[in-house]
Amino acid sequence: MKKFLKVFLTIVVILALGLWYFVNSLKPQYSGNLKLKGLSDKVEVYYDTYGVPHIYAQNQPDAYTALGYVHAQDRLWQMEVIRRIAPGRLSEIFGKDLIETDKFFASMGLEEASKKAVLELDKNTQQYKYTQAYLNGINQFIDKGPTPVEYLITGTKKTHYTINDVYNVFGYMSFSFAMAQKADPFFTEVKKNLKPLYLEELGLKPDPNTTLIHNNYQNIASPIAEVANMVANQIPSPFIGSNSWVVGPSKSATGKVLFANDPHMSYAQPGVWYEAYLKTPDYEIYGYHLAGIPFPLLGHNHRIAYGLTMFENDDLDFYRESVNPENENQYKTPEGWQDFVTKTKIIKVKKGNDIIMKVRYSKHGPIMNDVIAGIKDKAPLAMHWIYTQFPIKTLKAMYTMSHATNIQEFQKGAALIHAPGLNVMYGDADNNIAWWASGKLYRFNEGVNPKFVLDGASGNDEPIKYLDFSKNPQAINPPWGYVYSANNQPDSIDGGYFYPGYYLPKDRAKRIVGILESKEKFSKVDFKKMITGVKSSETPDNTAVLVSILSKSKNLNPLEKKALEVLKKWDGNNQLKNIAPTIYYKWVYKVMHKTYADELGEEGFAQFMRTDIAKIMESKQIQNGSSVWWDNVLTNDKTETRQDILTTAFTETISDLKMQLGKDVNKWTWNKVHSLEHVHAITKKAPIFSSFLNVGPFEASGAREVINNLMFNLNDKGLYKVHAGPSTRRVIDFSDIENSVSILPTGQSGNPFSKHYKDQAKMYIKGQFRPMLMNKQTVIKSKDKLVLSPK
Repeated sequence: MKKFLKVFLTIVVILALGLWYFVNSLKPQYSGNLKLKGLSDKVEVYYDTYGVPHIYAQNQPDAYTALGYVHAQDRLWQMEVIRRIAPGRLSEIFGKDLIETDKFFASMGLEEASKKAVLELDKNTQQYKYTQAYLNGINQFIDKGPTPVEYLITGTKKTHYTINDVYNVFGYMSFSFAMAQKADPFFTEVKKNLKPLYLEELGLKPDPNTTLIHNNYQNIASPIAEVANMVANQIPSPFIGSNSWVVGPSKSATGKVLFANDPHMSYAQPGVWYEAYLKTPDYEIYGYHLAGIPFPLLGHNHRIAYGLTMFENDDLDFYRESVNPENENQYKTPEGWQDFVTKTKIIKVKKGNDIIMKVRYSKHGPIMNDVIAGIKDKAPLAMHWIYTQFPIKTLKAMYTMSHATNIQEFQKGAALIHAPGLNVMYGDADNNIAWWASGKLYRFNEGVNPKFVLDGASGNDEPIKYLDFSKNPQAINPPWGYVYSANNQPDSIDGGYFYPGYYLPKDRAKRIVGILESKEKFSKVDFKKMITGVKSSETPDNTAVLVSILSKSKNLNPLEKKALEVLKKWDGNNQLKNIAPTIYYKWVYKVMHKTYADELGEEGFAQFMRTDIAKIMESKQIQNGSSVWWDNVLTNDKTETRQDILTTAFTETISDLKMQLGKDVNKWTWNKVHSLEHVHAITKKAPIFSSFLNVGPFEASGAREVINNLMFNLNDKGLYKVHAGPSTRRVIDFSDIENSVSILPTGQSGNPFSKHYKDQAKMYIKGQFRPMLMNKQTVIKSKDKLVLSPK
């Protein structure tokens, strides 16, 4: 027996040591010495307390080689996944569940557009050379670094990163900003089945009465609705919304520019951004990088700061083509019949047979009928997207913005972006502030509404002109002292034209403007409080309507009276211990369902609720006492009113919450129903790894369309799992630039064995910040130093 125990313990020790060695062999290397090919001199990389690399090099090619290496060792699996989306290659590693996603992206022509853009690149430019240096760093890690555990779990082989992959990431990033694919086909189906008054109330034309972003120009030198359904369910869209505001010296307590930005994106583990600081004798940037992209989309240094929000302009249109009755391979154009171009696409599937599909293309784009099986309309539906129609200059744009030293140089970079539509925010040490809506904007004939499917045959629905960048919405050093964006509608351009788009509700914009107009001077402390704010400017107005209707009712039971009193006192805050949000969001869902589901049907209602129009209509509908939507078309014996719908929804809400959370209204707190978990992609297929790879869940304050915008889907269950929100929160103070602050949702590293995998998660959920270090004397105190030398 003793001999057996001895052998058993020996085996256990050996296994434990083996596991310890295996785990440590997969960890990122944050200190020590490495030799890399392509370096011309030594590079020092200091990792700060939160794993942000501070790269000190003698020249920029060396800095970008080092960036590529350290980025890959923390985020290689993320790079692997994101580069596969645009060419339709997710099924190769995840299997049959992603076939429809792959078919969709493969049909769009993004890979072809990437190849064309790469062929047209000037190989002598700095942006090309620095990109190749960055790729050199990535590929050396692929060759010599440890293999991330996700590769082992999925059985995926590592292959080198190429500049085509960089452009494929650009393509996917651009598409995920395009909101039209989620709405145009759906609203066309609604238009066909309902009277015009229903559509008119949905506000499918720009609204000049909403909270607008004002311009300040300066010269500084169904059947087809299945498309909506498929895209909403199958297409990953991490880029969703954002806030940003910048105040100039007249509104800053220090007399220097203050800058804030929090791009809203889908939560996942790892998160979207990888932070890095680069310093050479001729260059400096503290940047936020997408996986596989050398130049940061967000950044700052001692001279400038910049950030992004979504413009939400409509840059993706659908056209119904007319087929030649005598030749099904032709479609009608104003110039006569033209042949479809047919391409064969092959989708490789893990543990399955290859999927071979033939896709037709008209002059407008791919025919969605060939891609999405559920489209019943026989007429070909083509998808026209501005991104694939013009030369792609995204790499040059990002290089130019990240290397600008003043506002004139920076604007040149912003002007190069034709898609996706972005609100580019700017501030600098010279006290300039600016906002540009970047993107290639175009106009149609009077009366053409691009929020519906257009006629592809007549030529009447084609763009009639493209606007010069100088006519895009923008504000440069406005006299009111600040610029801002919250994905809301910009003011009119080009002679009073309100540019069409899928702009988000005015809630955040109204709150931001209200705060910025409420006092004369702001500090960094004010901005930190503001960017984590959880108070809604709209919800109290909506509850006031309900309170007004029910306050005279004699039919309320004690529980309903208590709940109504809570709503009556609510100031719009969404803190963990608030009770009102729990009641409000359940009630709003029931109001929306009782209002729209009878006309749209259950499937149509679900599609509608996934659009941004539905978000806008929440408040508009509640405030509109005479809406045609209030009447339930399924009842013949009465005409329902707003009072009927709001009251019934409230009664059902309180009854449901009693069953869900108990009889004590004081225990219906927001933290019990509102949570955030950062989910790793692999755990969706293999939940056994959830506790190892996922981060959270956490009780979460905040809510939809407050400044701390934590997005969730309204539902009848009354449980709200946050799926998107601030991907970072940055506050930059030009009076004290080296003590500017930020935070990430989980951590710097995507490696689950890294100490920086989730070390910011609790800080983030509490609304805390940590410094973005730029002072070398502070940085070099770090205990983690990695020295890279020429090989």
